[in-house]
Amino acid sequence: MQIRYFLPIAIVIALTGCQTATDGLTSSAAPPDITGPAASAIAGDLAGRFAEQAGATTTPIRLHKDTSDFAGALEAALKGWGYSVVTDEKPASAKDASKPMELAYSLASLDGQVLARLSTDNVELGRAYTVSNGIAVPASPLSLMKRD
Repeated sequence: MQIRYFLPIAIVIALTGCQTATDGLTSSAAPPDITGPAASAIAGDLAGRFAEQAGATTTPIRLHKDTSDFAGALEAALKGWGYSVVTDEKPASAKDASKPMELAYSLASLDGQVLARLSTDNVELGRAYTVSNGIAVPASPLSLMKRD
C-alpha cells in the first residue's frame, strides 16, 4: 500500500473513536499544584471569557467544587462577574428557585502547561496557560464551542 493512501486511512481510524458527550457534564477537577495567584489568574480569565459568551443571567450556576485553590478562585471570579453560584455543599436559596445551570471545570498539567476548560450544556471554553513562579499567563488562543 502506498503511503499516500495509508495516512488518510490512519487519520480516519484514529478519529472514529472521537465523540463529544452530550448527555451530561464531567465532574470538576483541578490538580493540587495549581495554587494561589496562578489559580486566581486562570479562574479570572476563564470566568471573564465565560461571561462574554454566556451573557448576563439570573439563573444560578451550580459549581461542583473540590478542595483546590482553583475551585475557590473560580467561585469568587464568577461572583465578581455577577453570577449567583450554588455549590454542592449548600442548597439554593428561596430567591434562587430556578434550576441552576451546571458548570464543570477541569485543569490538567501537560508538558509544562496547564490545560483549563469550563463546560456547560451550551458552551465549552478551553485554553492553555504557562505557569512559572506561581504566575499563569495564557499560552494559547481561547477555544470556544457552542451547542444548540
